[in-house]
Amino acid sequence: MTESSTESPSESLTSCAPSASSEIVGLLLAAGGGRRLGGCPKALLEHRGELFVERAARALRGGGCTRVHIVLGATADVVREQAKLPGCTLVDNPHWHEGMGSSLRAGLASLRGSGAGAALVCLVDQPGIGAAAVSRVRAAFRTTATLAAATYGGERGHPVLFGADHWDGIAVSATGDRGARAYLEEFAATLTTVECGDVADPYDIDTMSDLERLE
Repeated sequence: MTESSTESPSESLTSCAPSASSEIVGLLLAAGGGRRLGGCPKALLEHRGELFVERAARALRGGGCTRVHIVLGATADVVREQAKLPGCTLVDNPHWHEGMGSSLRAGLASLRGSGAGAALVCLVDQPGIGAAAVSRVRAAFRTTATLAAATYGGERGHPVLFGADHWDGIAVSATGDRGARAYLEEFAATLTTVECGDVADPYDIDTMSDLERLE
């Protein structure tokens, strides 16, 4: 049965104390309204009989994440009704219209007290990123202080792995659509990069014409 969470992303993350756990929880950001797609939320886009949100959750599972938290926003009720997401924790972000940063904060808040050592973040609108890239970035985890990100031809992208030690700092800095970009730039010296260009393609589905890239 699908679990639900209505935690506010504005709640303090002070109880997210680092743990000795080596579990890495998949965190899927799937709250966007798809404004440039005619108002169709990206989570509900379909390819080969599978919704984007289902596909991305499967990639996280296949890459080794035993737990997956999914942040929903636009038409969250419809996603809950239509998507098959067994065992996933669905997190409501009522502030999804403020940008990806609000969804990242909501997702990290949902992990408070989970005992996880890290969160591995993927975006629902990048169907070219599958289990192979998830597995490769996940393997970079060493401690709760780990920061790691996939690169594509040297350019940083997703998935991104945030050790639990970093969650509070990321939550403070995540605003608008920048997500954790500013935080990763600040801590670039400690970031582990993992080249994934040979196993994934990081293109975004932002407009109807982008759908032509799907195979």
